[in-house]
Amino acid sequence: MPAVPVTAVLVHSPFLGPASLRPLADALAALGHPAVLPDLRPSVVAPPVHQRLIGAFADVMSDAPPPGPIALVGHSGAGPLLPAFAEQIDDAGGQVRGLVYLDAGLPTPGRSWRETVPAELYAQLRAKSPDGLLPRWPNWFPGHPVDAEIAEEAPEVPIAFLKEPRPSLDWDGPSGYVLLSGAYEADLAEAGSRGWPTRALPLTHLAPATDPEPVARAVLEVLLATAG
Repeated sequence: MPAVPVTAVLVHSPFLGPASLRPLADALAALGHPAVLPDLRPSVVAPPVHQRLIGAFADVMSDAPPPGPIALVGHSGAGPLLPAFAEQIDDAGGQVRGLVYLDAGLPTPGRSWRETVPAELYAQLRAKSPDGLLPRWPNWFPGHPVDAEIAEEAPEVPIAFLKEPRPSLDWDGPSGYVLLSGAYEADLAEAGSRGWPTRALPLTHLAPATDPEPVARAVLEVLLATAG
């Protein structure tokens, strides 16, 4: 382990809020590992969402920068933004040691969310967004119960976000992957093909909130393999 602990900066999905990762932050702290959890919800309510998200992240991290080296842990829809977030920290003189994708999509520089999913899914969401705002994420998958606090925090994101090209940035530093659900098995396979350290847990997408202890241990194993 490094002499100065690597702080895990937990980045929640643009479609959720910090409640989706707060139990994970607590579990990491219980294991003696520093973690911070910025709230990025105010930045996703109007386009251009990517630009606003990146700017908000930069502001949060410059206002209260963690001491020492940093690893970014992005859950779900935050994954494709991790290289852009890392660039903001590096440009400000910080030290990003690694990126950990937590049941998350991998970056698709220059391509939008719409271009990476089946056309039917986008059409379904568009039909549910007559006012230009997506339904809150827990309503994308009816019949799957979501914790009340997580559901209440989920923001209304403009559907324009799904059509915005993602940042055209590459990250050439260490990366790792932790799988929690079957939806991201292709991303895990891609991570493995790149030689990244990986872990796979038979849990659910929201396990950082519902079953945080094993998730914290897996995240730490990958984090230390990438950033240690």
